[in-house]
Amino acid sequence: MNMHATALAHPNIAFIKFWGLADEPRRIPANGSLSMNIDGLTTRTRVEFDPTLAADELLINGQPVFGNGLERVQTFMDRIRRLAAKKLYAHISSENNFPIGAGLASSASGFAALALAGTAALGLTLSERELSALARFGSGSACRSIPAGFVEWTVDPAMGETDAHSIAPVDHWDLVDCIAILSHAHKPVGSQEGMRSAPSSPLQAARVADAERRLKLCRQAILERDFAVLAEITELDCNLMHAVMMTSTPPLYYWEPGSLAIIQAVKAWQAEGLSVTFTLDAGPNVHLITTRGSMDEVTHRLRRFPEVIDVVCGGPAGPARLVEQVSPSRTAQV
Repeated sequence: MNMHATALAHPNIAFIKFWGLADEPRRIPANGSLSMNIDGLTTRTRVEFDPTLAADELLINGQPVFGNGLERVQTFMDRIRRLAAKKLYAHISSENNFPIGAGLASSASGFAALALAGTAALGLTLSERELSALARFGSGSACRSIPAGFVEWTVDPAMGETDAHSIAPVDHWDLVDCIAILSHAHKPVGSQEGMRSAPSSPLQAARVADAERRLKLCRQAILERDFAVLAEITELDCNLMHAVMMTSTPPLYYWEPGSLAIIQAVKAWQAEGLSVTFTLDAGPNVHLITTRGSMDEVTHRLRRFPEVIDVVCGGPAGPARLVEQVSPSRTAQV
């Protein structure tokens, strides 16, 4: 029987960052995190199981993937196969409409889409919570791309369980993420590799110890739509994460001169009264969070920077979702 499914997921931008694992084998984060899915940016992944295959095959944006990238996906697919008690291998084709490996959370949307398409193709019906818990084994932040809108990744200390859930729907707040693209290049040190060195920073323990306070402030700011508090806590959290990166062994420097120029400009724009704040993931590209009403002005100002290749904007986005499925249990078009 033909067993295939296609899923679509969005990357997310974290206001409170995930950087470091308390338990690497179980993918338990060192601290909780809070993010917003980004509309307009998508990963579309098709998984087709084929009884003639001896191993999984992977295409990303039409190009075959080998080495560590393929091994990471195969390890994740092994987890899905164990859940379904099946040993079939798959053709996997993933398409992104935004740069990958450049600090735009392509692994988050990629593994969220793969978790949904892979389980659906094998006839598994997982709850949103189960899908989120599964997706983190591919990429930690992928668990936040499963639910919709504004999403928090939490850890239950008593049960040792971790997954993500929506704290507010897509239409809760008209925030927009205007991403200043400074580089399309694949970063030389990926997030998974980079965060393994987090414990070597003398700042990591303090960052983690203060995380719950920052989470509480950020959660409240989102629920109350308080932009001033959101801006303050988002910038602090971003700076703390990058300070850990810069003081780890070996140190990681993801910022480029253009990144810092934009950060400095944002502080000047705030003094003028513009509703805007900044954050960066593990890469040089700068996310400017603003409101729908200020989006055009922020975009216009960003395009003045000679280092900016492009500006991509997106508001809150929906959950990971199936767009096609043919599995042993049912046939459905969604």
